[in-house]
Amino acid sequence: MLQVRPAAERGQADHGWLKSQHTFSFADYVNPSFMGWGNLRVINEDRVASGMGFGTHGHRDMEIMSYVISGELAHKDDMGNGTSIPPGDVQRLSAGTGIRHSEFNHAQNSETHFLQIWLLPHTAGIVPGYEQKHFSAKDKRGILRLVADKDGQDGAVTIHSDARMYAGLFDGAESAAVTLDPTRKAYVQVVKGSITVSGHALSQGDGLLVADESSLSFDAGDGAEVLLFDLAA
Repeated sequence: MLQVRPAAERGQADHGWLKSQHTFSFADYVNPSFMGWGNLRVINEDRVASGMGFGTHGHRDMEIMSYVISGELAHKDDMGNGTSIPPGDVQRLSAGTGIRHSEFNHAQNSETHFLQIWLLPHTAGIVPGYEQKHFSAKDKRGILRLVADKDGQDGAVTIHSDARMYAGLFDGAESAAVTLDPTRKAYVQVVKGSITVSGHALSQGDGLLVADESSLSFDAGDGAEVLLFDLAA
């Protein structure tokens, strides 16, 4: 099963300083047909205005990843981490027994555009943790590069969830074929540009829900940046 999740049909929120689009139900956006997919619970595409951000707030028992598209996202938490997340970095925050953190765009003249991704953890009540790694454009060019994994394989960020996240850049003749376990689920998110995934033409912001499939093909990319999630069913 392949089901396109059009960008325009996502939930919308406009708080002035924050414009957000919700792939799955989040906050005031509730859609019983899109409560999550497998153990993927949230993909929010957020645009944070200059000098604004999310004040200190708490989370628990969730694996939270930030994937910056443009600008930079400043992160600070009660574990002592204070970092800036640029495009190309993958940040993982394991909320576990409870964390408090803030996220801000400190730039004076540009917005921060990023994806906020939540995965359900495979174990509740773990010790909170933080990890951040950079993956260059060369690492992702014409392939789907593993960037997050429950075992931290191939230098990926380690997540405490039965899931894997891949990132790829595709343009022109670049293509990739991926083998899937048909007993699991998958999800494709188009971060930038456009691409054809197993015959489905997708553009920036579009997603593709995948179930009972043994493979996916990626081709006809036009400045495309994509994420692929391999998920527990």
